Amino acid sequence: MDIPALQAFLAVAETGSFSRGAEKVFITQPAISKRIAALEAELGAALFDRIGRQVRLTDAGLALQARAHQIIVDVADTKRAILNLSGEVTGRLRMAASHHIGLHRLPAPLKHFHQSQPAVALEMRFMDSEAACDAVEHGDIELAVVTLPEIATGNLELLPVWDDPLEIVVSQTHPLAKQQNVSQIALLNYPAILPGAGTYTREIILNELGSIREGINIAMSTNYLEVLKMLASIGFGWSALPHTLIDESLHVVHIKNVSIFRTLGIVTHRERTLSNAAQAMIETIQLPQ
Repeated sequence: MDIPALQAFLAVAETGSFSRGAEKVFITQPAISKRIAALEAELGAALFDRIGRQVRLTDAGLALQARAHQIIVDVADTKRAILNLSGEVTGRLRMAASHHIGLHRLPAPLKHFHQSQPAVALEMRFMDSEAACDAVEHGDIELAVVTLPEIATGNLELLPVWDDPLEIVVSQTHPLAKQQNVSQIALLNYPAILPGAGTYTREIILNELGSIREGINIAMSTNYLEVLKMLASIGFGWSALPHTLIDESLHVVHIKNVSIFRTLGIVTHRERTLSNAAQAMIETIQLPQ
């Protein structure tokens, strides 16, 4: 039972298709079918039921799926631990970042890392903070640079790096831009444009506005802060944005006793060995800028 065969099996199981599974692991469909067939022969059991174009896991497949991912993660962890003994910073580093952090916080660290660690092959993924944390938890990536959840869950290790205060903002022509001493209650009179439901940032915003959160009219939502900025700046409603996005197109609405803060940082898995490359990346991100 080799690792490529397990990877092929998981790809088909996750996509529900031999063709899409083959694309996921960058091989041809005949090649992935051959790997699955060899694995089934080795185990003496069919792993998939093939009904027309549909592919479903058998009971044996379900049993293997529960273990295959952990086997792959454990092998990768063992390889990192052995490679680390050399002290060399080399190999492939798989990491993720949120889109906003990738645009506004990581350019300088990534440039420094690329120049100082030329032997590292960096595989960078951009995804929502919540998806990135899930990828760390499941061993798909070594680290993520994201909005940190307020409470660590599972096996996640949270390392704060940047404080990132948010401000309530509206367009320059919005009625709230003309008011002094705006109260929380006043926000209920206008639609809100906020990050998507279930995101860390949305929960941070709503928790700070706790006394009115149930009455807030969330007219639109998106996980892209740059889109929130655009929608707020043309008058679709109020939003909450970090200082890095606030410019002359927006008016900051100061509300008494409301201070919205989120923390950006690095997420790793506390039970897994970090490669030398991952440790070097963390040190680079923490350098003063």
